[in-house]
Amino acid sequence: MNFNLQLDALRSAYRDGHTTPRQLLLSLRDKAAALNPDYHLFIHLLSVEELEPYLAALDGRDLDSLPLYGVPFAIKDNIDLAGIPTTAACPAFAYVPERSATIVEQLLALGAIPLGKTNLDQFATGLNGSRSPYGACPNSVLSEYPAGGSSAGSSLAVALGVASFSLGTDTAGSGRVPAALNNLVGLKATKGLISTGGVVPACRTLDCVTTFTATAREASQLLALTAHLDPRDAYSRRNPLWNDGSAFGAPRPFRFGVPRAQDLEFFGCPEGPLLFGDAIDQLKAMGGDAVELDLSPFLEAAQLLYEGPWVAERYSVAGELMEQNPQAVLPVIRAVLAKAPAVTGVQTFRAQYRLQELKALCDQALEGLDCVLTPTIGRPVTLAELAVEPVLRNSELGYYTNFMNLLDYAAVAVPSGFMGNGLPWGVTLFGRAFTDQYLLSVADAFQRQHASPAPTTVARHDRARLVVCGAHLEGLALNWQLKQRGARLVETTFSSPDYQLFALAGGPPFRPGMVRVKDGGVAIAVEVWELPSSELGSFLTGIPAPLGLGKVQLADGRWESGFICEAYGLEGAVDISHFGGWRAYLKSLG
Repeated sequence: MNFNLQLDALRSAYRDGHTTPRQLLLSLRDKAAALNPDYHLFIHLLSVEELEPYLAALDGRDLDSLPLYGVPFAIKDNIDLAGIPTTAACPAFAYVPERSATIVEQLLALGAIPLGKTNLDQFATGLNGSRSPYGACPNSVLSEYPAGGSSAGSSLAVALGVASFSLGTDTAGSGRVPAALNNLVGLKATKGLISTGGVVPACRTLDCVTTFTATAREASQLLALTAHLDPRDAYSRRNPLWNDGSAFGAPRPFRFGVPRAQDLEFFGCPEGPLLFGDAIDQLKAMGGDAVELDLSPFLEAAQLLYEGPWVAERYSVAGELMEQNPQAVLPVIRAVLAKAPAVTGVQTFRAQYRLQELKALCDQALEGLDCVLTPTIGRPVTLAELAVEPVLRNSELGYYTNFMNLLDYAAVAVPSGFMGNGLPWGVTLFGRAFTDQYLLSVADAFQRQHASPAPTTVARHDRARLVVCGAHLEGLALNWQLKQRGARLVETTFSSPDYQLFALAGGPPFRPGMVRVKDGGVAIAVEVWELPSSELGSFLTGIPAPLGLGKVQLADGRWESGFICEAYGLEGAVDISHFGGWRAYLKSLG
């Protein structure tokens, strides 16, 4: 029984009666059991008896009442599933939780069905998928390469077609590197957006739960369903409304950062530069404007993760076991954590100070950009190379990923092509915290490339666009109100030819009123500014009557938020439409 397991396709299969959750899950369990000896993707594959309560919970339920009705998913084995051992790929560490992780509880309540617990680099310490006593996870396409880690088994569950999506975790790239190596979308959402309650920590202050899907659209759907504040998780954060599910859409023309040539590193791979160049060209074809970005402060921040005190945070989880039973922890993991006990409080604070300095530089670099594009990995490494130089080769895999959580950015890994040997290759889109749905929108457009219909809504992020026509124009009396809120000028353009412009009574400051009319309208010169969405409310409350914010149509047909005027405000006003704009009118006054 072979089914398209993508969310919408599976829902259609259930609706049309082509299969049932019980038929599908039992079939997928058999398929996973057959794959496991070669791929080691599951540490614990649920038995038929263990699956039954989840299947029985759907009996008699209406398909339309559960957004994830009968959707099979896999769980990285550092995320709790009630009644099933959590091992973090260390048998001596294993325990049986009474309660599932918050994210798992959410998914079960939505109708999803867990297939099992997946293999990982021990204690989620690694980016390659070979650091597990349960066996190394080979790549889904070429077995001489690793699946990537630490969420190796989770990526394989989706890539090999036994789960619609899977849960991973990401501290240094564990939800993105495996995605790139297995032709998947890997969403590392903003820290705290998906609860880590019930997750074995790697670095508690940095950890994120991630999803692996075939498409960015599915990742968007899952994020919209699960991004909720969790009282169980002290690091949980509320999702702002500009980043809810309705923010997913078609991206309008955008500016994306591209690392300087001297910051790019492909570790001798001749195909990497060509594949990355192709990805840049694809974004440009989508309406993107490439802007050179100094990646050096990002890369310096990345070095702090393993060379700085954050290795002690990892030790806080596995350290006691290492001291009491060293042989229970893999030698390569012991080597990574060995220096942790010597880390001092002074070193920790100094590293935090340096990280904050670097974050200020990186945040500044992102100003005026909608997102940044990087490779996800510089070059793939073989399992043989990892066996010879495990630390060096693992470090190379994290070159473009290690800084993300330290700097509190959102990121999505998206497939972008294949190497000459058939191995998948991908890129990462990243941006400011709480721009997740926007990044997924760009990733969706990147994946589609005109192959399927685009969303009908416009994608949104943490910056709001505002059309101004009068005293808020660049250099005029009230423009400071925009600039003090961090706004930037996006474009100078015209409204559609459906407006009249009036010089309002009163002042100073003297202001125009722009009114949409059915007949006798003209195109009015306007500017489009972009300001942080968090500042839009304070701006709005400061606008005096009769002006307000509404929707203004631009010359190219777009509708944007902008200044409008109440009809009563035209009493005593002078029609200045024939000037075509406020600047021209002011110039006429001499």
